Amino acid sequence: MTTRNHAIVWIDHLTARVFYVGVTGVDEVVLHAHLSTEHLHHKANSIGSGHVADDPRFLGEVAAALAQSSEILIIGPGNEKTALHHYLQQQHPKIAAAVVNVETSDHPSDHQIVALAKRHFRFAADARR
Repeated sequence: MTTRNHAIVWIDHLTARVFYVGVTGVDEVVLHAHLSTEHLHHKANSIGSGHVADDPRFLGEVAAALAQSSEILIIGPGNEKTALHHYLQQQHPKIAAAVVNVETSDHPSDHQIVALAKRHFRFAADARR
């Protein structure tokens, strides 16, 4: 297992994929929101937004997965990436202090996520020292 100093998390409302990236390798943890249903259809003339309610435990589980990381990059396609960052700032300020950036990203492959982390955290320069 690699040390968990550098982490990149791709998150949407259903899934968080946390990659721990080090000079010697990559580990991945996948976390899932526990929702009553993945799809909710909006019915005309009804009260409500037509959106599935968030899982209140989900962001806490993601925070726990990031707790040992000294540098964190958060990416994702929608609002959940900023919701995670705000949650960390409010509930886990020590973890929030490790967040170096929050970026919009569609649905990259695992390889693309790891490549982004390596470019962002500059592992090539670290390995030569």
